[in-house]
Amino acid sequence: MIRHVNSKWIMRDVNNVYLHRRGLYYGSYQNPRTLVWGIGTVIFILMMAVNVKWPSWMLVNIINTGTILCLRAVDLVEFLIGGYTVSNSTINRFFSLHYILPFIIAALVLMHLIALHERAGSGNPLGVTGNCDKLAFAPYFLFKDLVTIFIFILVLSIFVFFLPNHLGESENYNPANPMSTPISIVPE
Repeated sequence: MIRHVNSKWIMRDVNNVYLHRRGLYYGSYQNPRTLVWGIGTVIFILMMAVNVKWPSWMLVNIINTGTILCLRAVDLVEFLIGGYTVSNSTINRFFSLHYILPFIIAALVLMHLIALHERAGSGNPLGVTGNCDKLAFAPYFLFKDLVTIFIFILVLSIFVFFLPNHLGESENYNPANPMSTPISIVPE
């Protein structure tokens, strides 16, 4: 995705270097922010699951890797695939998962913000924990977060309603053919 979206590397590096490594350095994963850190980790893992593009042959290899770990995983693999091979039920299950996960991620992001603002609060580099300079969440930060959400919804609406094909790829308009692998997929 970093190669296909303009300036995506800036967002990735700022998020990675500044926010998360800074959090590790200042111990943001420790008490009282363990809940915030844990929810953020779950969000990260679920976002990786949503953004994966899985052709059927790769799906079988990834799912069958679980059978190496334990014998009970064979039943789980049959349940996930919907049989012994990838079929229409497999595609339906993973499409449903791909559809439902963003809603779960959105709920987790709200939980993440609530846990940050209510329980832990943002840390500071000096480690000062005085309550005399704290601001209430309700009028100040809530308004700031709502303005950001409304701007995001506005930009999203512009793309959805006025530029629906702007971020798409022409390969998406080709009908699915399980007998041919796209030219862009090559082995490592």
